[in-house]
Amino acid sequence: MKHESTHTTNTEKQAIVPTTSAEVVSNDQSLIAAIRARTPARLMLDRRGGSYRTSDQVTLRQDHAAAIDAVWRTFEPNRDWGDSFCCAWQFLETESAAATKEEYLRRPDLGRIFSTASAARIRNECPLRADLQIVVGDGLSAAAAARQVPRLVPLLATLAHHRGWTLGRMIVVQHCRVGIVNQIGEILSPNVVVLLIGERPGLQTDDSLSAYLAYRPAAHHTDSRRNLISNIHDAGTRPESASQRIVALAAELMRCGTSGPTIKEVLGPKGLSHQ
Repeated sequence: MKHESTHTTNTEKQAIVPTTSAEVVSNDQSLIAAIRARTPARLMLDRRGGSYRTSDQVTLRQDHAAAIDAVWRTFEPNRDWGDSFCCAWQFLETESAAATKEEYLRRPDLGRIFSTASAARIRNECPLRADLQIVVGDGLSAAAAARQVPRLVPLLATLAHHRGWTLGRMIVVQHCRVGIVNQIGEILSPNVVVLLIGERPGLQTDDSLSAYLAYRPAAHHTDSRRNLISNIHDAGTRPESASQRIVALAAELMRCGTSGPTIKEVLGPKGLSHQ
């Protein structure tokens, strides 16, 4: 009886050894560099045994610490924006019903309404029925408001003026949540409110800003009645591009007389579409 050979050649052994994606590209540093250049994500990190390299671990901890600091940082417009910007814009500084950062984090509902004193100041010191009302909130990243707003707001104002829109007095809100736009609508009755607010920080950026837009917001409106342009920072949507998109989207909201999921932002030569 003839027995089958159990001998395996070196070539066969090599063929059945599983390979990982890291092993495939481990010797092609140019490919790794090209991939990493396209995204800030942590890809193809080297390991020593079952652990990341010390340098990668240190970077991860630094980014995590920066995210925590961004949440707890206090937003101070005069310090963060400088006297020149503050004098030029003469914004109204207000606060939500959350009296402290700790309360703001524990009670999101209080961040959606103004303190009694702030609501009264808005009522007494801001013009009614503006075409575009800009509101700035610290949100979960005061760093985002500090770094992005001085570049973004002048661009928004210029584009709005080119369209012949009236601008309300800019309002700055401490301890702000997105839902506060509804109370702005109730008090001032603008056509469109755009809220520029710090996003929840991640491990790749701690200064990303979001722009929430609402058409004639009211107390009964839900989150679904708003539109969003997010990731506004130098490594995402740059302020120059964001300003164009925000104003184009605001114009579409005014044209359609609504905001929310029926308004679709379509990037490209066709601009925006209403579906």
